[in-house]
Amino acid sequence: VAAKRTPIGAFQGCLAGLRAPELAATAIKGCLDFVGLDGTQVEEVRMGNVLQAGIGQAPARQAAVYAGLPKSVPCITLNKVCGSGMAAMMDQSNAIRLGQHQITIAGGMESMTNAPYLLPGARSGYRMNNKEVTDCMVFDGLWDPYNDAHMGLCGETCAEYYGFTREAQDEFALESLSRTQRAVHYDHFVEQIVPIEAKVKGKATMITYDEPPTLLKQSKIPHLKPVFKKDGTITAANASSIADGAAAVCLTSEEKAAELGLKPLGYITGYATFAHDPLWFTTAPVYAVRKVLDQLSLKVADIDLWEINEAFAVTTMAAEKELGLKHDIVNVDGGSCALGHPIGCTGARIVVTLLHQLHRFERKRGLATACIGGGEATAIVVERAE
Repeated sequence: VAAKRTPIGAFQGCLAGLRAPELAATAIKGCLDFVGLDGTQVEEVRMGNVLQAGIGQAPARQAAVYAGLPKSVPCITLNKVCGSGMAAMMDQSNAIRLGQHQITIAGGMESMTNAPYLLPGARSGYRMNNKEVTDCMVFDGLWDPYNDAHMGLCGETCAEYYGFTREAQDEFALESLSRTQRAVHYDHFVEQIVPIEAKVKGKATMITYDEPPTLLKQSKIPHLKPVFKKDGTITAANASSIADGAAAVCLTSEEKAAELGLKPLGYITGYATFAHDPLWFTTAPVYAVRKVLDQLSLKVADIDLWEINEAFAVTTMAAEKELGLKHDIVNVDGGSCALGHPIGCTGARIVVTLLHQLHRFERKRGLATACIGGGEATAIVVERAE
């Protein structure tokens, strides 16, 4: 019945002064305010969050309390890397279908800016010699522990396998940026964004827009150096940028919505997860998509709009190639290459965006999917409520 998100902040940008639970509180409150629900009616809150070090105990619980929900509302924080926010929606949908709950909150949150550095071995003491400092953001969020490599190198493997050139990836990134800038220009994100107050250069400022697309210049994209390999094809522009943000949805049973006179925004009709070799997390969405479509007896052609997370341009490019998708119905308002990718948030953010797109274009059915570190993916199908 409600789908909201914060603006997305660039790494060390306008939202740097806010922790993940504070960002999430804004998204949750935005949902409740939209439908006029009393927080006492919410039966559970589940929020995805990946980089939990240094946030404090029970991040989802913090988010709920900061949003003004009663302290009697149970909360769960879950970590399924980039699929965390979407997995929270799946869990809450399951709970409603089973009759355990009738009104819930689900979503995801991340402040990559505030992820701390770690001191491995410090607890037992440093006796002598230099010691290592570990970046929690990279180690817990962006590093493949199975191949002991940055996930960007897995992206390079995908690019090589499909023959995706640097030029093709840059062209994809340029289109993503153009679509995002067009969406901003025509206020297509306004209905989904909840403005948030943050301190910028010491001054309280109301943030109403996504910051990353304002910092990326199209003219620079072809000239950026590869990030992960000297002779590689992936750059800071044709991969998603590090970012901060939160997104949430308010889910209810159809009966409870009717009882309270709430107008449904859409319906979750199905969802699936998939897992295979961690090296090939980039292609996992293809199989998650096929799995959920099979479950619902649907075909690719039955999906009107797609949100395929742009963890790297090659991730979405591979899905389009394998599934035979037309690019003009995929990520129609751009994606993470332009908007940024707050990893615990994005799985929820792309569903929020998709729901609003279905209404704007008056389309029936959409599918959102995200690749996940470790070789996994999530996929969810939603339909617009008439």
